[in-house]
Parts: sequence; C-alpha cells; structure tokens
Amino acid sequence: MFDKLKKAFGGSSEPKEPKVEEKVEAAPVKETPVEAAPAEETQAASAKPRIGYIHLSGCTGDAMSLTENYDILDVVLTDLVDIVYGQTLVDKWIHGTFAEEMPEMDLCLIEGSVCLQDEHSRHELQEARKKSKLICAFGSCAMTGCFTTFARGGQQAQPKHESYVPVSSLVKVDLALPGCPVAPEMIANAVVALCNGDLEYLQPAIDKAACNTGCGCDVLTNIIRNGLCSGCGTCALACPTRAMGFTEGRPSCDRDRCVKCGTCLAMCPRSWLPIKKIKEDTGL
Repeated sequence: MFDKLKKAFGGSSEPKEPKVEEKVEAAPVKETPVEAAPAEETQAASAKPRIGYIHLSGCTGDAMSLTENYDILDVVLTDLVDIVYGQTLVDKWIHGTFAEEMPEMDLCLIEGSVCLQDEHSRHELQEARKKSKLICAFGSCAMTGCFTTFARGGQQAQPKHESYVPVSSLVKVDLALPGCPVAPEMIANAVVALCNGDLEYLQPAIDKAACNTGCGCDVLTNIIRNGLCSGCGTCALACPTRAMGFTEGRPSCDRDRCVKCGTCLAMCPRSWLPIKKIKEDTGL
C-alpha cells in the first residue's frame, strides 16, 4: 500500500542510486535599475470608483448578498472598484466620537432604515451625503423602511429606539436597489454600469430613488397592466412574507401580508425594461 501511494504521488518504491553532486558556478547577476510605473498607469489604477458601505438598521442580508456571492462579485469588488469606507467591509468608519474623517466616495451604499433616536446613525448618514457623489438606498429597508416601519420600540438592548424611516426621509437619495435582500446580479450590474458611466441602464434605479414606497400592487400597475408579465413567478418566489400569490399564470397580492418592501417589483425581470423609452419609440 505504501509503495502504491508513493507511486501515485510521484515517488518510487525502488531504491535510487546516490546522485553525484556537481559544482556549478552561478552566472553573474546583472543589476538593472527599476523603472517607475508610468504616470498614466498610476492614474488608471486610482481612477476606479471609490465605494463606501454603511449599515444602519437592518438585518445585514444585503451585505451578505454583497460579500458572500464570490462567483459573481469577486471581480467586481476587487478589480473594478476600491472599497474605501465601511464598518464591515474595511476597517475604516466613524467611531462614536465622530473623530475619524470620512473619505470622498463616488458611491455610498446605505443599508437599513434610519433610527431617529440614534444620533450616530443620523450623523454618519449626513456625513455620507456630504462626501458622496451618489447615495444608493441599498435594499428595501433603506428604500421604504420595510419591516422596520412597524417597529414600536421596547427592545431590551435599546428600548428608546422606536422610530425608523427610509433614508430618503433625511437625505437626498440618487438611486435605489430594492430587494429583501438585493439580488447579487442586480448589485453587480449596477456597479458595472457605474464603472462604464451607463446611466441609461441605471435609470430604473434612479427612478426608484424618487419613490420611497413599494407594494405588491406595483406589479399589477406597472407590469400586468402594461402587458409585460411573462408569468415566470419570480415576484411570488421573491416575496419575503408570501404576500404574493400565483394563480393560473398571474400574480396576486394579499395586502394583509404585504409589508411594502418593493421586492416583488424589483425582482421582476420585466421591471428593468426602459418602459418610458419603449412607449416613446413606439408612439404608445
């Protein structure tokens, strides 16, 4: 058995003759001066979008979509962008004394709603708005409040934390990526579009930033009534509270279960079509 293992890993069970050591003189090493990298390459390396991530009041599900789907996001997070600020992604964030300065960012992803009784969260959000070119409501809690809207306070750790509002209630939001959590594909596509300056692709996310509400009825209004529903069932599968039903190839919404997170519409593959442009081009 031992002989078989040795053969499998390149060894041999037969005794080997001792090798005759030969003295070989090393060739002289010619020292060459190290040239500095061209200025253009240095600028290109530093020209990557600078992205920050802030976690407020939420379940951290969106951060898991951002970091734990390496098959989709590994290249995006390492090669295409520089993550310069974050409480969990990098060890650089404003501490309780507000002493550390927040860096300039091209895009800041804000996860979770804002607790009005949390001074640190309000301060960090306002600083992010000053230092960021674009603020993204990252996930349904940041966009609409989602489950946190129904919080009444009284938690054992922080009983006074009882009022939670969407990010747009305190600062201007430039784009929104709803979902509970946000799909990894949506994150990757949005970041790539940002790197390429493709605002046309980001237009649906920009439009969603102007509205901090979401409902299962949005699927009916925006998809079914526009003749766009393909009957794929994605909206029902994505609903975190099972408010979206699916009967005979068409979705329906149980309003008693709906928490207005907006996930059903966000996950619908037809919701990202440029409907306004299609209507303009077709004259509808």
